[in-house]
Amino acid sequence: MRVKIIAEIGINHNGSVDLAKKLIDTAVLAECDFVKFQKRTPDLCVPAAQKSRMRKTPWGEMTYLEYKKRMEFGFDEYREIDRYCAARGIQWFASVWDLPSVAFMRRFTNIVKVPSAMLTNDELLVACRTGFDLVILSTGMSTEAEIAHAVEVGQPDVIMHTNSSYPARVEELNLAYIAHLKAKYPHASIGYSGHEFGLVTTFAAAVLGAEWIERHITIDRTMWGSDQMASVEPGGLLKLCKGIRAIEAAMGDGGDRVIYESEYEKREMLGSSPIVKANAA
Repeated sequence: MRVKIIAEIGINHNGSVDLAKKLIDTAVLAECDFVKFQKRTPDLCVPAAQKSRMRKTPWGEMTYLEYKKRMEFGFDEYREIDRYCAARGIQWFASVWDLPSVAFMRRFTNIVKVPSAMLTNDELLVACRTGFDLVILSTGMSTEAEIAHAVEVGQPDVIMHTNSSYPARVEELNLAYIAHLKAKYPHASIGYSGHEFGLVTTFAAAVLGAEWIERHITIDRTMWGSDQMASVEPGGLLKLCKGIRAIEAAMGDGGDRVIYESEYEKREMLGSSPIVKANAA
């Protein structure tokens, strides 16, 4: 099965449609399958204790609630993103953090992701399942029991293993959990969403059977923003996609050892003995 690659733009657009378009262009150049954003209603999603806290931003000092509103795309911005993605030939969708965002995104796409932070929100899980054709569930910072309950309630098509730290420590990635999810939920596709530095561990996830791979992308990891440092820059994204496709080509079917056409000449040149044929049954 061909691995589906998601370029997670998230909030790395910093409230700029022009920057979002550059990130979309990067994903297209790398031949990703999807780009993904995040959709919130700040008045609902920002915890009450955080709303009035002051924060320094590139647009000046403002409350955390004002900052989140400043970062959030509305209908006009997403309509332009929808148009631009269609023109560039790439699908897009978003993680939704609240019920109004579910209704909002249904106007644009039939794919949705439930973020790890909302895995215990049964109402949101049901709304996503009834509202979209393809539901992706992320499992970071969740217990085994919470994940099992979310799968029962939300019936996701794709379950993503992830560590929700930004960046995640390599020794805390637990990539072997991919095999656990594949065995426990055979009806679903299992994927991996990485927030770690580097690409090696994400390549390993593909080898271990992840059918979906997601990484945050950025133009420059030194840009302002909470997710930028744990993201992959354009050159890294090109390497990631090329590497995953090479892994797919290299995996083979796991059947009996065969001699490839390219090996026959080498065998003859090295003077190997005649081919031994298996005994007839």
